[in-house]
Amino acid sequence: MKGCPLNCWWCHNPEGISRKIEIAHLEYKCLRCKGCLEACPLKAISFSEKKVLIDRNRCNGCGICVEACPTSALKKIGKVISIPELIEEVEKDLPFYDSSNGGVTFSGGEPLAQPEFLAQCLKELKKRYINTIVDTSGYAPRESLALILPHTDLFLYDIKLFNSNEHKRYTGVSNEIIKENLKFLLENGKKIILRFPVIPGITDSLNNVKEWVNLISKLDGILEVNLLPYHEVSEKYQRLNKEYKMKLNLKTSEETLSWIRGEFEKIGLKVKIGG
Repeated sequence: MKGCPLNCWWCHNPEGISRKIEIAHLEYKCLRCKGCLEACPLKAISFSEKKVLIDRNRCNGCGICVEACPTSALKKIGKVISIPELIEEVEKDLPFYDSSNGGVTFSGGEPLAQPEFLAQCLKELKKRYINTIVDTSGYAPRESLALILPHTDLFLYDIKLFNSNEHKRYTGVSNEIIKENLKFLLENGKKIILRFPVIPGITDSLNNVKEWVNLISKLDGILEVNLLPYHEVSEKYQRLNKEYKMKLNLKTSEETLSWIRGEFEKIGLKVKIGG
């Protein structure tokens, strides 16, 4: 689901941050024919020497430029869908859910940025006895969480930086509500898998890991922790003309993953690399 109140420096899905439909430019496919420039009714496209520039404030995502591109160098990101349409699409995979005991995961972006739509979708899925998971940052009003509680079987819950000032610096928002919502879900008996992105020089510090481990050791009901190694996704940002704030060529070391894994295992948690 598109739309997220966070803007993490390392976000692996920058196409999900904006709620708006966006146009991505795949430079390696572009012929510089300028057909898109001529087709755009809002004059939102211009050319520099090296790439196509899209004025994101002017562009409304109509997709006329996409249709005019002979090599599919422009791609429309996002679409509007109704609840019946989504349920119809989900039901195509019912045989797989039946054989695997799987289900549907809502992620993004931040699915709780569209709480009413999310709650109704989850409700319809539970009517059909389909397992449901919500992958969330936890940054949402308590009322939004309450809407989906009865219809969500499992939460994938992101934790990033323990210090609120650091969290705000690297994600754009503070983290008090995230910590409180984690406790709220556990107090209401919800199953949770924590997801911890291991970002070199940011989330992998000794203090950050120790502080999270200390808090989590006092909570009951967490099933496991998934450690998510950092991967460079600068090309995704280039396609959307967005700034990529991370340094290039960073890599999460095996040694770092090993000691973080050990810290969570010390408090009795199952730990998985990836997720």
